[in-house]
Amino acid sequence: MLRITGTFIDEITHDIPPQNWGKREWAADFDAMRAIGIDTVILIRAGYRERLTFDSRVIGKHRPCLPAYQDLVDLFLSEAERCGMRFFFGTYDSGDHWINGNYQAESDLNRDFCSEVIERYGHRSAFAGWYISHEINTFNAGMMRVYDELSRHLRSLKDVPILMSPYVKGVKQFGAGAISLDEHVKEWGAVFRDLEGKVDIVAFQDGQMSFLELPEYLRVNRELAVRHGLQCWSNLESFDRDMPIKFPPTDIRKLLYKAEQASAAGVDKLITFEFSHFMSPNSTYLAARQLYQRYQEWWRGEDL
Repeated sequence: MLRITGTFIDEITHDIPPQNWGKREWAADFDAMRAIGIDTVILIRAGYRERLTFDSRVIGKHRPCLPAYQDLVDLFLSEAERCGMRFFFGTYDSGDHWINGNYQAESDLNRDFCSEVIERYGHRSAFAGWYISHEINTFNAGMMRVYDELSRHLRSLKDVPILMSPYVKGVKQFGAGAISLDEHVKEWGAVFRDLEGKVDIVAFQDGQMSFLELPEYLRVNRELAVRHGLQCWSNLESFDRDMPIKFPPTDIRKLLYKAEQASAAGVDKLITFEFSHFMSPNSTYLAARQLYQRYQEWWRGEDL
């Protein structure tokens, strides 16, 4: 069975509280990641609305921003280099333009922003990939244009793999508005026809459908990805969507079940959203520390 070998890093988030870590705490967390075999870290997004991971002149010209105080991109690159990991850079999410149908503005802003990113960080040895942070769940012609223009620009700046991590329009998130498996296949066939040769890796989030539906979704996602020339990873959510609060660490039994099903479907790699809050021995959640212990015991072959 595959182990988790990648994680998102979520410091500019929508709905997860900060842990207020500094350099010392982040160094300890990268050590904990490395100890269980994580070799890839993915910045979930470099900024969202007025919040940034570094003080960007491009975004600052576009809108008023809060000061970053610390260059988190430099910090994460330094830790990735120290630990021998690959770092994927996540793009900026305006939280505005693309949500309101102004797709060209989202594309233009991100292309200018990523040019600035390459000036600042493109030489760094750990900089090994791009992550387009705009998450989609079905075909959207406007977002296909954003992905097309942005992926071409990213490739021209630094020709490294481009990752996306979409989500399923499933029952846990959408209830009666969820789409069927057949509709999902139709929608994503259209998406991947548009993105073929532009995006290299797809890592579907695995938490929006019921656990009993998951094996079929994993199977068809991989089949679609392979048909259109994409690597297929699985974004194994280490938080729990089944609780009445957002979001506690998941149960080890759920984590292992999802890892088993993804492995059986033939995905190439397991990544998680996300280690530092929900699996880390350093997390402010006590249950995350215990999840780390149980996970270590499992991959050492010990009884849970």
